[in-house]
Amino acid sequence: MPGIRPDIRSRLAACVRPLWRARGPQRLLQRQDGNAAVEFALVAAPFFALLFAILETALVFFAQQVLQSATTEASRLIMTGQAQSGSTTAAEFQQAVCADAGALFNCADIYVNVQTFSSFSSVSQLNPLSGGNFNSGSMNYSIGTQGDIELVQVFYQWPVYTAPLGFSLSNMNGNSRLLVATAVFRNEPY
Repeated sequence: MPGIRPDIRSRLAACVRPLWRARGPQRLLQRQDGNAAVEFALVAAPFFALLFAILETALVFFAQQVLQSATTEASRLIMTGQAQSGSTTAAEFQQAVCADAGALFNCADIYVNVQTFSSFSSVSQLNPLSGGNFNSGSMNYSIGTQGDIELVQVFYQWPVYTAPLGFSLSNMNGNSRLLVATAVFRNEPY
């Protein structure tokens, strides 16, 4: 440092030397002040992606169970003959399912398929998906009479969100999952 007085130069060197020792390259590699922050930064994205996937999976399973319970409860109207004696329409049956499902579902998006069969071995379920799109035009509503075998299917398009790292529960176009609740029973004598 030319041009600086020797006494100031020695004082300046005395001040800088401890800083260099404390922050020198070999000491810098031994410091552990930011380890937790760096480690968290490395695992944060996978952690939050896994957390989001767990929450979304739990929500879909919960919605599926609520829809199944509502379908089972509403199907008792057909099984006991209340729907037949009251001339319940498809729209009224849909409203019964919606009332049992609560506020979790949009009633306009609940679709009901009711079919009558002569035996349990002849029961075949409706698949309303075609190329990843939902086809609501294939729904039936035949509530049968005493002793008939009934298949009740309730469909709902549940919106799902794609999480980071590509996790997705959708099985339809438009990031939706088709929830299906089913009840098969023999109508009681009424």
